[in-house]
Amino acid sequence: MVDHPLLNNRYQLIEQIGAGGMAVIYKAQDLELARLVAVKVLRPSLISDPEFLMRFRREARAAANLSHPNIVTVHDVGQDGRSHYMVMEYAPGQDLKKLIQVRGALDVDTALAITVEICKGVGYAHRAGLVHCDVKPQNVLITGDKRVKVTDFGIARALSAEQTQEMSNVVWGSPHYFSPEQAAGEPPTPASDVYSIGIVLFELLTARLPFSGKDYRELALAHLRQAPPSIRDINPSLPDELDGIIRKVLSKEPSARYRTADQLGRILLNYREQGLQPTSQFIMPSSVTPRQDIQPQAIDSTPTEPAISTDRVAPVAGSRDAMQRLRRPAPAPIPAPPPPMPVYTTPPIQYEPTEPRVDWFGIGLGILATIAVLGLIPLWVAIALTFLR
Repeated sequence: MVDHPLLNNRYQLIEQIGAGGMAVIYKAQDLELARLVAVKVLRPSLISDPEFLMRFRREARAAANLSHPNIVTVHDVGQDGRSHYMVMEYAPGQDLKKLIQVRGALDVDTALAITVEICKGVGYAHRAGLVHCDVKPQNVLITGDKRVKVTDFGIARALSAEQTQEMSNVVWGSPHYFSPEQAAGEPPTPASDVYSIGIVLFELLTARLPFSGKDYRELALAHLRQAPPSIRDINPSLPDELDGIIRKVLSKEPSARYRTADQLGRILLNYREQGLQPTSQFIMPSSVTPRQDIQPQAIDSTPTEPAISTDRVAPVAGSRDAMQRLRRPAPAPIPAPPPPMPVYTTPPIQYEPTEPRVDWFGIGLGILATIAVLGLIPLWVAIALTFLR
């Protein structure tokens, strides 16, 4: 419990209902508006960082502008002494992680229905220029009336031209669900949220996580290097087409995934309604195929991930170089030298001796020509004598 259970003489803290690496969440009473709210109070270890506090307030204000049925509304952000807090809509129910722990793997239709609702909420934030950065089952609430609500946009980052160029020394998100570019310390994008939603869908269908590791470093390297297992290896009855969608969503390179949650949501909704989708759209491009010399680790058979609870960690050493190598186009193969031209040998021409032949036709023509010339001599003599007279 915080030092003062009454924040700014308005929010009466009642009980703790959640906790994460960044904050503790309380059920509280808004005395001014006479309604129940959820209050997220930052952990004391974070309030000594002025830059973080400025980021927290800025992003809380940005999240407060989101109004969507699938997003937990942010009402207020404030400070009381050393307590920095965010006030959100109170949505009674259970988070998706607890649902998986109780029920195990969900049927395809239910898993798709929940994921489509997640995509609606996160996609709305993408259209507003916000990235959630930490999509995971613990941040998805299933309310008593079966509505799906995405919560904890408190660490969402407003997209800007500057942020798309910066490299962060701090990694935001949960290691079991964050994208390869987040593991490398790069700024998250809507495609990063798409990757996280893909892991949530994988877990909904199998009650397992695609990647495991004993610590943050192993998990980060798994996201960067390992090919995700097929959902059909865990449950062969799952459809090939759905496996293809998940493989595309879990591509290492962001440009190979669906670009926004809205786009992924439309694909899943179309598949759910029609039960088919052209398989050719889900082939992982060869340029981003994970290295074949690294085999995926064995998947933990329990539905819960190891206790690695951190939202703010340093990127793995060398991970940025790994992402650069991943994006570097493969060198063009050196063409094989052409085969030598075949040498053709022409045999010498053989002439066969022939017997000489008499050309009687030519001799005949010569005789006729001679007779014709001799026959004209008397005519020429007669003409000459005529002129001499």
